[in-house]
Parts: sequence; C-alpha cells; structure tokens
Amino acid sequence: MKSTGISRRMFLSSGAVFAGSAVLAASPLKGWTFAVEPPTVGQIIDAFIAQIPSGAIPNTVDTLKAGSRDTKVTGVVTTMFATIEVIRKAIDLKANFIIAHEPTFYNHLDDVSWLQQDDVYQYKKDLLDKHGIAVWRNHDYVHSIRPDGVSKGLEDALGWQQLAVKGEPVYHLSAPQSLESLITFFKKKLNVPAMRYVGDLQQRCQKILVLPGAYGGKTQIEAIGKYKPDVVCCGEISEWETAEYVRDARAKGDKLSLVLMGHIASEEPGSIFMADWMKQHFPGVKATHVHPGSSLSFA
Repeated sequence: MKSTGISRRMFLSSGAVFAGSAVLAASPLKGWTFAVEPPTVGQIIDAFIAQIPSGAIPNTVDTLKAGSRDTKVTGVVTTMFATIEVIRKAIDLKANFIIAHEPTFYNHLDDVSWLQQDDVYQYKKDLLDKHGIAVWRNHDYVHSIRPDGVSKGLEDALGWQQLAVKGEPVYHLSAPQSLESLITFFKKKLNVPAMRYVGDLQQRCQKILVLPGAYGGKTQIEAIGKYKPDVVCCGEISEWETAEYVRDARAKGDKLSLVLMGHIASEEPGSIFMADWMKQHFPGVKATHVHPGSSLSFA
C-alpha cells in the first residue's frame, strides 16, 4: 500500500493503450454508456488507467490473472482477494469480471510456474476458465489515483473525512480518547473481532498515523519519526520490526502506541471505492462489492 508522502516498495508494469475510445480517454470522469454492447474488460481497465496522473505504470503487478481483455463484461465484482468463494459468488451474480486488490495465486507476482502440479491452483484456474471469468489485479493503480483509492476508502469507512491533515497520512481527533476506546471504534467500523496492539490502553490519543496494508517496517518507523503520532495504526507488520521499535520507544519514555488493524480490514474499503468508481463511470454495468472475509480467525 502507498500513501501520500510515503512510498513503499512497488513492482510496477506497463498498462495497455486504451483502444478505440477517444471520447472516454478525453473525458475519463464521465460515465460510460452503451446502446448496443457492454464494455470489454480492456475498456474498463484502460478507463481506470486514464485517470492515473502518471499514466501507465512500468512493470506493474496489475495484470490480468485470468480471462481476456476482449471479454464483454456482464457484471463486475470488486474484492480484496479473488478467493474461490468470491469466484463462486461472482458466478451466482452472473458477473464475469473480478477486480481484486491482492494476488490471486498466492505470491506477489502471481507466478504460477511452481504451482502447475498443485491441485488447489488447478481447481481455482479451472473454475475461472469454465465460467469465462477475467480477474484483474488493481493494486498499483488504485494506490496511484488521487486521492489514493484505498486510503480514501478507509477514511470513508471510519467517517474521518473532516479529521484528515491535508497531504499527510495523519488524522487529528477533535478530542483525545483512550487507546482502548480507539481500538473499540476500529473494531466496530471495520467489523473485526479483535486487534493486537502495543501500548497502554488508558493512553490518551489524539494524533493518529494511519498506514493501511503492508508498508514494511522501515517505512513505518520512518513515518513515526516524521509525524510524531500518539498512535500508529497499521494494516500488518513484521513482528521483529515496528512492534519492537514501539516497545523500545515506550521503554525510553515516549507516549506512543501501535494498533494492528489487519491487512484485509485496513485495505478492503479500497474495494468499496472501486465498486463506487464502476457505478459512476460504467453505470450500465452491475458492480458488486464482495468482502472475502478474513483467512485467519481468533481462538
């Protein structure tokens, strides 16, 4: 995940040129309407890329993981992960295009060379092929649109639009509240049963640094030093990095806490952003957000 003012490792690729749609390329903010035929997978992808300030991104992971650009779209499902359960839901919805934020085949590059004899991979691939479903990963591009689609989605989910500090991944609460009440708020808004944390539950928190997804320890720690928050709220961490830094900062005497929202919980609102984008720009195509749920449970 990438946020304003902070960069994170990104593997980026060239996007395709928008073929035969000069009107949409010239007016990317206007809704696509069609009298005879629905748009293709490629036209929807290219319409989104047309809104990225930097244009097509070299070496991106945002490629088709299944299906064809030429497929005429009967419906769209937006989601964090194109799980087998999400694919089945798309089939039920008669949707043949899934826009997923994260990998489909269990590694960042969706390299499947090592999975050719794996029966889980084969089952998933066959399911997609049988039903003619295209899957596009929209990771680098949704983070590159302005505002960042994932951060905007999370901000909207929390209802924190008026608390944002312009140009920073920081939110300033109108009044201090305890770390415990802040965690309770996050659990309710993001529908998460439990969250891990480092800190004192009674600590008063007002300046909140929000880094959804997986920025990596170095970027998270540098952001703490730059913005000096009361609490840093991350999607996920490597436990030997940011958590240990916050623990040492507290031992030193700093009033600093850490909350782990969870990667899916913190970035799934970006898929709601994508469903809303589809409804705005392709109102003739049914778009449905399908939450994949969490792969992990709490005992």
